[in-house]
Amino acid sequence: MLFDDAAVLIQLLRGQSGSGTHAERLEAFYAPQAARYDTFRARLLHGRRELIDLLDPLPGERVVELGGGTGANLEWFGARLARLRSFELVDICPALLDVARRRSAALRNVRIVRADAALYQPQAPVDSVYFSYALTMIPDWERAIENAIAMLKPGGKFGVVDFYVSAADPLPQRVRHGALTRWLWPRWFAHDGVHVSHRHLDTLLECLEVTTLLERDAPIPYLPLARVPYYVFVGTKR
Repeated sequence: MLFDDAAVLIQLLRGQSGSGTHAERLEAFYAPQAARYDTFRARLLHGRRELIDLLDPLPGERVVELGGGTGANLEWFGARLARLRSFELVDICPALLDVARRRSAALRNVRIVRADAALYQPQAPVDSVYFSYALTMIPDWERAIENAIAMLKPGGKFGVVDFYVSAADPLPQRVRHGALTRWLWPRWFAHDGVHVSHRHLDTLLECLEVTTLLERDAPIPYLPLARVPYYVFVGTKR
């Protein structure tokens, strides 16, 4: 595991290139670490299983994951996955999608799609759509949220789990992070193309009826004293 982690950490230290299209930057960044991607991020990306359990799709429903990467989140569905009418995993990074195709090869109701999350639309309205540590990586994230809402049935579920930091003066009942947290994490993650702020969550709260909002923090691998904020959000389409 240490060898695999070292390979991932080297790529993280190099950071994401500033040249090329968004898809080209992702491919250059993730292709060298795609085979080791899930092992390291299992200790970094918290709240994913909780999000899937909160969405809790019913038999016969249609589900879309936007920015689904390697398809690691499929494992959190358990027996629910086989009972879905369809599951579409959408991403624009070929190296990560290759892993997702291998992972889902035996699942006949799972479709792997290479497409832009801000543009892709399924053939029929869906019951649930979600982003798992993807929204902060999408340049046109506001359009991605609008696009996700557009593909939902009325009353359909919209889920997000992602890193964030609060506003300096958040609304009542919301977590307020200290100045160091609000300064550090946006700069730390931006090196790797992850743009952490309060704006993603604020937009979700404005656009959807809130079912669940959990604001938490979690450890970072190899940084024993550091804890990064993340949230789990589930809302419904008005």
